Amino acid sequence: MSDPRVYPDPRYLRDTGEVSATLRRGDQAAELSHASGGGAHYLATGAATHGEFGLYRWDMGATPSGPDPHFHKSISESFFILSGTVRLFDGSQWVDGTPGDFLYVPQGGIHAFRNESNEPASMLLLFTPGAPREDYFETLARRGLQDMSNAERADFFLRHDTFWTGS
Repeated sequence: MSDPRVYPDPRYLRDTGEVSATLRRGDQAAELSHASGGGAHYLATGAATHGEFGLYRWDMGATPSGPDPHFHKSISESFFILSGTVRLFDGSQWVDGTPGDFLYVPQGGIHAFRNESNEPASMLLLFTPGAPREDYFETLARRGLQDMSNAERADFFLRHDTFWTGS
């Protein structure tokens, strides 16, 4: 394991910089709409960041929504509340997250989130490293779990590094 106090080895090896930044305007439409009345904004996908991280804005409508407690073996997940109130589960208790609150969940950490406020809410989701989460979001929005057989559901969650705790 590398020393977190030391910069990693350079990945860019040229002596001069390059024009390579990307800008996404705040008023750009969501890439995905979901059943709760919100949308997912793909700010920086794992593919776009060469696997370094994935960053998404998750907007939730007033309809209660969110996953049950679960954990990931290969990715960490972080939540930063932008607006509204989001219930966050830190593995031991549910707390109300409000704008400015941040929850970091390392690999193996049990977590969940819900919008139970009957008001819209929005948060940033950060995954490291940058796993291909878009298929996870898009499959749930397009198909939903109710249309999957038990075997399909088990394969889907295994493929997307999601393990349920039964809590």
